[in-house]
Amino acid sequence: MSVKQGLLALLAEEPMYGARLRSEFEARTGGTWPLNVGQVYTTLARLERDGLVEPVGGSDDEGRIAYRLTDAGRTEIDAWWLTPVDRDSTPRDELVIKLALAVTAPGVDVPRVVQTQRTATLKHLRDLTRLKSRASDEPDAHDLAWQLVLENLLFAAEAEVRWLDHVESTLSRMPAAAVRRAPTVDDVAGSPAALAKGASA
Repeated sequence: MSVKQGLLALLAEEPMYGARLRSEFEARTGGTWPLNVGQVYTTLARLERDGLVEPVGGSDDEGRIAYRLTDAGRTEIDAWWLTPVDRDSTPRDELVIKLALAVTAPGVDVPRVVQTQRTATLKHLRDLTRLKSRASDEPDAHDLAWQLVLENLLFAAEAEVRWLDHVESTLSRMPAAAVRRAPTVDDVAGSPAALAKGASA
């Protein structure tokens, strides 16, 4: 999700100034995706330039300016709610890239890399489980929003552990020479990403 849609969604409720938009965004997502105030105001300036928000009157005693949605902004956020999230462009995942490079890099102890990551991911999973337990005991106005974010993180951590188990199992069945072989041009041309790109051309 971009910051743009996040701010538009909050402004659909009522006018807000930048610092409040930041605090509301972080409160509703459990602080999982922190924003800085500069990022918020830069985004507001772009939204105003694009005719999606407008200032409400002048600045208050502290120099803050509240913003509200324009009709175009409301149309934009209404459409966003009902638009599926695009999964065609795969985001870069540092762990996936690290292991993909490690299996062809000489001198890298790949099983150790996997074990180190699994230990860290399991600790993260335990921390998230404790957070969920505490969140269930302390419901508040944003409890459901935070619960959804927390459960997404839990599912992602569980999936990462399963994937690391799969990587380790795959490595154990492959000869070391095969693991260290760098991919050729033909390998890359036959990769899922390349095949998908060719199919859409």
